[in-house]
Amino acid sequence: METWTVETVDGGGQLEVHTFRPAKAASIPGSKAPAEPAGVVLVHGTLVTDSLYWPFARTLSVMLGRPVHSYNRRGRGRSAPQPSGYSVETEIADLLAVMEKTGSSDVVAHSYGGFVALQAARRASINKLVTYDAAVSLSGNLSSRWRPELEEAVTAGQLDHAWAHLVQGLGTAGPISYLPMGALRTLSVLSARTRLGLEMRSLLPTAVTEMRAVLDADAHLHDFMELSTPTLMLSGGWSPSYFAETGRTLAGAVPVIDFAVVPLQFHEGPLRPGKRLAARIARFLSGTRLHGELPDAT
Repeated sequence: METWTVETVDGGGQLEVHTFRPAKAASIPGSKAPAEPAGVVLVHGTLVTDSLYWPFARTLSVMLGRPVHSYNRRGRGRSAPQPSGYSVETEIADLLAVMEKTGSSDVVAHSYGGFVALQAARRASINKLVTYDAAVSLSGNLSSRWRPELEEAVTAGQLDHAWAHLVQGLGTAGPISYLPMGALRTLSVLSARTRLGLEMRSLLPTAVTEMRAVLDADAHLHDFMELSTPTLMLSGGWSPSYFAETGRTLAGAVPVIDFAVVPLQFHEGPLRPGKRLAARIARFLSGTRLHGELPDAT
């Protein structure tokens, strides 16, 4: 893995990038090394850093035989903080800057990252795009997921209360999402004793601004009709149903969008062990079926 930085176009600082490459083939003495194939940029979701995606990025790079570039979005790691005027436009500019600097043609994006990537594809040239549980607000379908109590709790410094509202509102934590508020607050206290739990709590303020960005960019089907990027929208078989509903709706109306369900996958599929999800994505990006791969449900 290589760690390096890309400067933001708004002068806000830099973005921390981690690059994964497949093992290089043995070179023939006296021959020139072949040009590196175009890369793939991986855009992570909310309340996490890109480090959780490293095993997935490494697996995808090996399957594709191409470099995969995973970067920390604003407010994480050594990347610049979210600016005061943060919006989806900030994220679009950052994604395009990483694509240009890395010479990447394709994008793979998860959750909030899927929202960013779809918005970017509406106004910029992306060769192929794959989203997994893209958090797209379509005709107000995500407005009920927003809880004002979340922002109020973050402002008041009541992070356990905020975490509980986030988990219940989005329903992305599997069966845990349906626990009573008191139980969720207790889980938040316990998880804060772990490195990952502590990191998630520190990112709660970014989750507030990112959720607002999704709702502010609420779109309708006609907004995607001019999309020209071949796009595969995936959803986990065990993910909250609203992700699949949005994917099916868009695929049914927009010619360049396809939709499929990846069985036995939770919302955090890219963060879990296993190769099924990576194989499904690699097949679409490469245009081939991988040996031994099973077909997906739709």
